[in-house]
Amino acid sequence: MLDFPRWKVIGISIILALGVIFSIPSFLPQKQFESLPSFAQIKVNLGLDLAGGSHLLLEADLGDLQKTQLANMEKTVRSAMRGERGPDDDIAIGELSTAGGKISFLVRDQAQLDEARERLFRETQGAGLTGQRDWTIDVVDTTRIVMTPTKAGQAQAISRAMDTARDIIDKRVNALGTREPTIIRQGDDRIVVQVPGLQDPQQLKDLIGKTARLEFRMVDSNADPNEVAAGRVPVGSEVVPYSPDAGNGVPFEVLRRQVMISGDQLIDAKQSYDPQSGLPVVTIRFDSAGSATFAKVTAQNVGKRFAMVLDGRVLSAPSINEPILGGSAQISGNFTVASANALAISLRSGALPVKMAVVEERTVTPELGADSIRKGAIAGIIATVAVLTFMIVVYGRFGIYANVALFFNIFLIVAIMAAFNATLTLPGIAGFVLTIGAAVDANVLINERIREELKRGRRVFQAVELGYSEASRAIFDANITNVIAAALMFWFGTGPIKGFAVVLTIGIVTSVFTAVTVTRMFAAHWLHKTRPASLNI
Repeated sequence: MLDFPRWKVIGISIILALGVIFSIPSFLPQKQFESLPSFAQIKVNLGLDLAGGSHLLLEADLGDLQKTQLANMEKTVRSAMRGERGPDDDIAIGELSTAGGKISFLVRDQAQLDEARERLFRETQGAGLTGQRDWTIDVVDTTRIVMTPTKAGQAQAISRAMDTARDIIDKRVNALGTREPTIIRQGDDRIVVQVPGLQDPQQLKDLIGKTARLEFRMVDSNADPNEVAAGRVPVGSEVVPYSPDAGNGVPFEVLRRQVMISGDQLIDAKQSYDPQSGLPVVTIRFDSAGSATFAKVTAQNVGKRFAMVLDGRVLSAPSINEPILGGSAQISGNFTVASANALAISLRSGALPVKMAVVEERTVTPELGADSIRKGAIAGIIATVAVLTFMIVVYGRFGIYANVALFFNIFLIVAIMAAFNATLTLPGIAGFVLTIGAAVDANVLINERIREELKRGRRVFQAVELGYSEASRAIFDANITNVIAAALMFWFGTGPIKGFAVVLTIGIVTSVFTAVTVTRMFAAHWLHKTRPASLNI
């Protein structure tokens, strides 16, 4: 137990040195930190309660989600009625209706009714473990099919949409350059967003609030302006208003409901400049399937107009002068560089599957965070001084070894958190202070066991060796239970609870290493060098 070959001493020394080196950037002022080489710019980030920032509570518009669900199923029905083997395999149907939250249509040939139901059944799916499907398919009046979303199907759609929305919001917030945002679901239809260090909540709200639902749709050139003015539009078309950013003075366009291509098929979007006007624009690029569809539709509609629709408003409606074969397009409008970049971020991260509204907003000021840091630091200093004093008074030399190991333990915790780009919150500081006390607990067990062995008449070498070997089993057993508790807090907890669990787990691992291995190395070195006949402990 007290034999430390040179390679082991060197290995432990390197670990301790790295812990000190990589913890230093976390204690430097921001200007000095930014002057460090890029590989050394790792530090512990401060959470919302320490650095200040923005807190938003978002609520989903479930009505909008139901409309989207109906629109998606409408496209699915139309696609299912088109045969895979060509026009001869098509099933002729009447105009689809989505009134009352249901999809209803007439099958013109009654002989094809069973085939139509079979095709639609293949497009539905089971709703979790409920035993239900997400849509019911009923036949009314012998030839009319009515599809109705089930409660289980709607609940599953809401859950999937909220999970997707949470992931997309995470991509958008991280694209702002912020670090370690907390984005979690709350209940069935709410999402909590906390962004440390962001003192402009309006910027966050603007970015999150954009659904960035991009669509390319054909302009209905057959629409009669007089009929449209009277509120009557052709079947299969609708009136879509122009965006204020369009700046062309036209109030609306009559567009076909069918979407040529959507933002789901984008693979890239970035802010750039129009080569002719020099104004900021957004350049988008489609995937292979989207490029093929875009090329096919534009080739079939040369001379006609198509509209770029963003979040239900027309940005522009240019004419198709020739087929667009490159799989890319340009979105123009009265953009600034900032707004074009924000739109590109929204498009890159994907469209939110449901509209989100801000129902609660809080801003934590840096002054409040600084006060929390100050009080946490005071608590940590008092705890550290008290522990250091106690260990020296009670255990003498071995108390000094425990104190040195405690400092290395603090450096290692900070270095590991910095390496993982972890965020320190106020509960994390509590876990840090708790770790200080727990770090010397192992040394108390070891030193008390050494005392017992000395009282039994053991020699110094034998007493120290037995003290470390016998106490180590109890130390490992006790810390394993702590790790289990921390793992459960991390698994089931959210936000600050997870932060506490992370710091506690890191502290347990490093404290066992420093309290057992490092102090044993110090003790072994001193014993082999001085070979004392007695030991005061």
